[in-house]
Amino acid sequence: MTFTGGEGSHAPLKGLFLPVLIFSLTLGGPACLHARNQAAGLYEQGRAFMIAEDWYSAAESFLECLRVSPAYAEAVASLAECYYELGEFDQALSWVRKARIQARGNMDLANLEAFTLIALGQLDAAADIVRDVLSREPYNRDAVFAAAELDISRGRAGDALVRYREAERRYPDDRRVLVSLALVLGSLGDTEAARSCIERALLNHGGDYRVYYYAAYLDAQAGRLAQAIRYAEQSLFYRPGYGPARSLLASLRYRSGQFEEAARLADEIIARSRNDIGAWYLKGLSYIRLGRRNEAITILSTALGIDPEDEFVRSTLEDLLASDTALEDPVRIRWASWHFNRARDYRSRNLTDQALFEYRRGLRLNPYAADRREYAELLRLRGFPGRYLEELRFMQSLGLADRSIDDAVEAYDSLLTDSLSRRWSVNPVEIARRHWNIAVFSVASQSAFFHADAGITAASYIKDLLVHDRNIGAADLEPRQPSFSDAFRAAREGGLDYFLLVSVSESERDLSIKGELFVGRTGSPAGVFYAYRTGSDRLRNASRGITEALARSLPFRGILLARRASQGLIDKGRADGVEPDTVYEVVKQGRPGILNEGIGLSYSADDVVGTLLIGEISEEISSGALTRNGFFDRIAPGDEIILQKQKTETAAPEAASNPELRTLLRTLR
Repeated sequence: MTFTGGEGSHAPLKGLFLPVLIFSLTLGGPACLHARNQAAGLYEQGRAFMIAEDWYSAAESFLECLRVSPAYAEAVASLAECYYELGEFDQALSWVRKARIQARGNMDLANLEAFTLIALGQLDAAADIVRDVLSREPYNRDAVFAAAELDISRGRAGDALVRYREAERRYPDDRRVLVSLALVLGSLGDTEAARSCIERALLNHGGDYRVYYYAAYLDAQAGRLAQAIRYAEQSLFYRPGYGPARSLLASLRYRSGQFEEAARLADEIIARSRNDIGAWYLKGLSYIRLGRRNEAITILSTALGIDPEDEFVRSTLEDLLASDTALEDPVRIRWASWHFNRARDYRSRNLTDQALFEYRRGLRLNPYAADRREYAELLRLRGFPGRYLEELRFMQSLGLADRSIDDAVEAYDSLLTDSLSRRWSVNPVEIARRHWNIAVFSVASQSAFFHADAGITAASYIKDLLVHDRNIGAADLEPRQPSFSDAFRAAREGGLDYFLLVSVSESERDLSIKGELFVGRTGSPAGVFYAYRTGSDRLRNASRGITEALARSLPFRGILLARRASQGLIDKGRADGVEPDTVYEVVKQGRPGILNEGIGLSYSADDVVGTLLIGEISEEISSGALTRNGFFDRIAPGDEIILQKQKTETAAPEAASNPELRTLLRTLR
C-alpha cells in the first residue's frame, strides 16, 4: 500500500505538508532551524529505509524525527504505514488517526485507516471510511482495493471480483490490480484465469520481484511446482534478500521431494533469523522425510523452545514421538507434562472440555502417567462414574494404584451394583462399537502459507480426536495421500463408509480448516465442513470444530443388544446424546446402506420392523419399550437402531475459510 496515486510516490503527502513546513521554517531562531533540519534528515533517512522495506529501521528513524520535532506531520503518517507493514495494527491505527487530525482531507490517510481497521476486524468502521472516500473520489484506487478487501472479509469474494474487474478495465496494466485479481481468481478455483492475469502482470512488470513471488505462490497452489520454483528463484534474483520468496522456495523444494535442498534453504533462513519458526518446522519435516527421525525430534524440540505455542510444530513432534519412541522414553514424559500442566490450569478455571482434551493429549504420549487419576476425576465430575471406574481399574492393572484408588474402586463398584449394565448383564467396554467408519486424509500437495504439510498435520490431529468419539471409527490409514484418486481407492478398498479430505488456510493470526466428505464406495461428494478460528490454540479448536460438525451430520445409529419381552437394550447412552422419550426406528439387521451421494442411510419401509421408545439411560447404554410393526414380531437382537432427521449444516463464510487470501492482499503493495 502507498499513499499515492502512482506507485512508490508520496507526492500527495508532500503537497499537503510542504506549505506548513515552509511557513514553520520562517519562525524561530537558529536552534529551531537546526532541529527542523535534523528532523528533515531523519525523515529522509526513514523514507530510504521504507523504500528498502526495512520497516524496523524506518520506524526508528521516524520516532527519532518526532522526538526532535513532534509536529513533523509527514513522519507521523509514514510511521503509521511502517506499523501497518509490521503487522502492529493497533499502533498503526493510533498513528494514522494522529496524522488525520493534521490532514483531514487527505484521502490516502483515510484509506490507510480503512485498511488498518479491516486488519483489526473492525469492518463496519472501515466501511464508513471507504464509503466516504468513494463518495468524494469514486475512482480512488486505494479505496476500491479497500472496498474489495471488505467484501472478502465479509464472505463476498464474488463482489470483490467485480470490483477488481472494474479496476482492471480502468487500469489494465496496473500491477496491484492484476495481482489482486489473480489471487482472488485463484482462491475461487479459476486457476487458468488466475494464470492469465499473473502472466499479464509479469509481461508489464517483468523486473518486479514481488510479481514473481505472487506468480510462484499461485503456481504452487495450482500444483505447478516446477514453474513455481522458477518464479521463486527469479524473485530472489531480482531481490536476493527477499525473505518471503526464500521461505516459499524452501517449501516448494520440500513439496517437490527435494528434502536435502529444503533443509539447506531452511538453514539459510535460520542463519538470518534464528527465531523463524517456519524454517525450523520445515527443516524438521525434511529430516523426517529423509529418515533422520532422531535429528528431527531434536530440531522440532528446539523450535518449540523458541515458540511453545506453535501447534503445527508440537503436533508434528508428538506424532513423531508416538510412532518412533518407546512408551517409557523420557522425551515422551517431558512433552506429556506440558499437556498435563495446561490441563490443570484449565481445570482450575473450570474449563473442563479444554482440560479433558489436554489430559488426553498427554496420556497419548505417556499412558503410564499418574496424571491419569486427575483425568479420571474429571470424568467423574462430568457425570460419568462408569468411565471413572474404568480408568481407575486401568491404573490398577498398570500397578499405579494406591490405597485411595483401591478404596475408590471398591466404593464405585458397589455404587454401580444396580446400574443398567449390571441388570442386563453386559459390559459396556466389551460391547462398545463404532457405527461409522471414516478415513481422514489430506492430499500431499496441500500446503498452507506458513506451514508446509499443514493439511496433513490437521488430518492427523482430526484423526486423533476421533479416537475419543464413540460413534466414529477413524481408519488406521496414512493421512498423506498423493491425490484424490489415491484417497478414494484406499477408502473403497478398505470398505469405509466415508473419507474426509482436509485442507488448511492460514495467516499469522487466523486458521481455517475445510473438510470435504466423500462416500467411500462411490467417491461422490457427501458434505463440506468449515471451521475458522483465530488466536491461540486455533489448530486445536478448528480441528475440534470439524469433528463436531462431522459427528452432528451423521444419523444416529446403534445396535439392539438384547431383548426381554417388550423391553430392548441398545449400545448407546447419555454419552452419545440419547435422551428420554425419543423414538428410534428398529431396522432389520444388514439392511441399511450408505447413500450413493450425500450423508445418510438408505432402507425401505419394509425393513423397519418396529420402534424403540427410550425409557432409562445410563452413560453408555439405554433401554426402552419396543413396539413391533405389523402383525408379526420380527424384532431381534442385532437389528439396527436409527434416528433419521433433517440436519442442515451452516457453512462458515467463504472469507473466513481463506485467511491466506486476506494476508496476501494486505501485504500486496
